[in-house]
Amino acid sequence: MLPLTGLKILELGHYIAAPFATRLLADLGAEVIKVEPPEGDPFRGWGSQVEGHSVWFSVHGRNKLSVTLDLKSEEGRAKVLRLARRADALVENFRPGYLERIGLGPAVLQEANPRLVIARISGYGQDGPYRDKPAFGAIGEAMGGLRHLTAYPGQTELPPPRCGISISDDLAGMYAALAVVSACWGRDRGGAEGGRGRVIDLDLVSSVFSLMEGMLPEYGLFGRVRQPTGAAIATAAPTNTYPCADGKWLAIAGNSDLIFRRLMAAIGRPELAEDPRFATNGLRCANVAPLDAAIAEWTRARTAAEAQAILEAAEVPCSRLYDIRDCAEDPHFRARRLVMEVEDPLLGRVLHPAAPFRLDGVAPEAMVRWTGPAAGAHNDYVFNALLQEEEEPRP
Repeated sequence: MLPLTGLKILELGHYIAAPFATRLLADLGAEVIKVEPPEGDPFRGWGSQVEGHSVWFSVHGRNKLSVTLDLKSEEGRAKVLRLARRADALVENFRPGYLERIGLGPAVLQEANPRLVIARISGYGQDGPYRDKPAFGAIGEAMGGLRHLTAYPGQTELPPPRCGISISDDLAGMYAALAVVSACWGRDRGGAEGGRGRVIDLDLVSSVFSLMEGMLPEYGLFGRVRQPTGAAIATAAPTNTYPCADGKWLAIAGNSDLIFRRLMAAIGRPELAEDPRFATNGLRCANVAPLDAAIAEWTRARTAAEAQAILEAAEVPCSRLYDIRDCAEDPHFRARRLVMEVEDPLLGRVLHPAAPFRLDGVAPEAMVRWTGPAAGAHNDYVFNALLQEEEEPRP
């Protein structure tokens, strides 16, 4: 029994943010009905394919029931309202105003089901001067303040790189999942909502902006604007990524005073731990260049694996930079079952990332009940079984 068993979610999502939120809820046991257009979620065309089936969608759509509807048709809207009547929550990520224009805005949905929680994910939010502007994940990173920080100091010829994934969509999806569960809990305990469902307004920009740590109060108090620091971080030292003899990179975090001393002893530079310039983390941040130089000199003489083994023996946090092959083959990932082999009817045997949470008494494999289905795979089950069963009068 998963903790969200019995929670009923309706997804009117496409691409990444809303489907990511509902995937988390589905992994935790919620019944998620994903409504796709007749041709399927356009996201199904992204990334690698096996005989026309998206590899990414195997994970993106797992544990969900897929139905296809034309939301612009009267029949499609009527079926959405029938689905909304039985749902606890609805998650959508259309541009603001789209659902209202097609006759499925919150007022209509909550007239059909006053208890319905509605999570709306957009680029900039449901109001404000930018609400009608289009946005994708890269825009959330850019305007939310993250992309400014991903460069190297003084770098002007190359643009600051993105992190390689749709981080702002994923963040918004995680916040949406948390907000949905919170709103359902508040509704069901008879709190301020009075048993009615709330409308939740989330956006990509504010999701990224929420991660900016102490930068906003620093600016408000001191006018300080944090600048890019490359692979380091301005608030802890020594913490950086260092080159090794085999061309690989090793991330090392010697943040605390105790770990800093262990690190300096491990690289054969114990005198630096006694240097008054490095007595505290604040002083090390102000004088980090000679520390980084000493650590890099040591790592360059060793392979990443050799350096990592020495530092791990000294209990210094470190790791070489993993690519996806490293993750898939690492014994810890396998022992924790973070990497699982599952059977996908559309793809065959495929690797899936486990849900990132562990629940007492629940095997990680039990949280993947099925992989992402074909578009409309559950039309008959949902429309001719679930809906009819719930709408039939009780004896």
